[in-house]
Formats: sequence, structure tokens, C-alpha cells
Amino acid sequence: MRGLRGGLIGLGTVGMAYGAWLLLSRQDLDQIVEVVVWLAAAVVIHDGILAPAVLALGWLGGRLLPRAVARGAVTVLVLLGPTVLVAIPVLGRFGAKPDNPTLLDRDYTQGLLAFALLCVCAGVAVALGELRSPQRIAEEE
Repeated sequence: MRGLRGGLIGLGTVGMAYGAWLLLSRQDLDQIVEVVVWLAAAVVIHDGILAPAVLALGWLGGRLLPRAVARGAVTVLVLLGPTVLVAIPVLGRFGAKPDNPTLLDRDYTQGLLAFALLCVCAGVAVALGELRSPQRIAEEE
């Protein structure tokens, strides 16, 4: 297992180095600055907004909801939350260009709603699994 982990770390390092080389060798300085700003914004949004919000909602859900329901709700939150954040630019059609109708040419709202339905189904399955777990049944007897 140790060799596999080391190999994966090495492979990831090589991949990142190649990506950095491509970025630095094929982009203009202003494009590189935009990438750095985008990466910094992603870290700030994740660590400053998303992670604390998920922790707060998880804590609140754990206090207010029954255990099985809370686990199902956390499942939905973990699956759907990041997907909605990633989908915001597509849903807002921020990359659409009138001279290229093939960009953002679908109804992405329907796709997100279908994914949300699958996430809710997964949350219900987790909650039902928690309710039917042998450990929980033994606690009730």
C-alpha cells in the first residue's frame, strides 16, 4: 500500500508540473494572472464560505433533526452543494457568445434538477438505511 501511495503522489506531482509548464509556456502574462486570481478566489470561497457553511449546517442539522434524517440531509448537502456552486456560471450563461451558438447550447437547469432529484433519492436511501440498520434495531429492542 505504501508503494501505491508513493506512486500516486509521484504521478500527481508529475501531472501538476506538466500542467504548470503548459500554463507558463503557452499563455500570456495577463492570462496567467487571471488563473492565479481564479485559484485564490477558489481557496477563499471554499475555506471562507463553503466549508464553514457546511459545518454549520451539519451541526445545526445534527441538533435539530433525528439521526437518520440528519444523515440523509448531510448526504444531499455534500452531493448537491458543490455541484450547484460549480453550475452557477453555466446556469447564468456567463460564457455564452452570440457568435458561437454551440457554447452553452443546452437547458442546464433541467440537468441540475435531475441531479438534485438523484441526490434527494440518495439522501432518502441513506436515511432509510440508517433506520433499518441492525445496530439501530438492536438499540430499539
